[in-house]
Amino acid sequence: MSEKKATKNWFARHAEAEAKKDIPSFSKRVGEGVGAGILVILFYVFYVVPQTSSTGFFTSKFGLAETFLLYVPAVFNVVTTAAKVVVSRKNVLRPFEAFQLGLGAVAGIWLFVVFPFDFSHLTDVLPNFLRFLLLWISNDVAKVLLPIGIILSSAAAVYIATLYVSVRRELSKS
Repeated sequence: MSEKKATKNWFARHAEAEAKKDIPSFSKRVGEGVGAGILVILFYVFYVVPQTSSTGFFTSKFGLAETFLLYVPAVFNVVTTAAKVVVSRKNVLRPFEAFQLGLGAVAGIWLFVVFPFDFSHLTDVLPNFLRFLLLWISNDVAKVLLPIGIILSSAAAVYIATLYVSVRRELSKS
């Protein structure tokens, strides 16, 4: 038996372990729900408030397509995370996670090309005593971080999709 385990690659062992953990505990699901709530609040503070109060963070290049590409992946992420709280199987939701990550990568590419932001106004919605936390993020820094996010989202989408197939195969064995 141990010889058989030794011949499996790390991903096969990982998929096997994930199949055994397919049903998350109630506390883990609640934790994900709380985490999603915090992300919604942060998203609201950093994107919805600046857009509705015209702080200058969004430039004149921020049109309907950019609005769609900024908000739809974020909303899809919240819906997927909320579904994780309700659905008690992790693998069932992995295709939705992979889609959301892929959509986020596509949105990131578009937003990088258009770049409808002015990061000098990023902290305008924060109280004065918190602004120092994000003052280091300039347009130049954002133009470096955005491609990193695109690459990581793309890789994560492929990884999650592959994991879904492998875990599904493992679950069908039992």
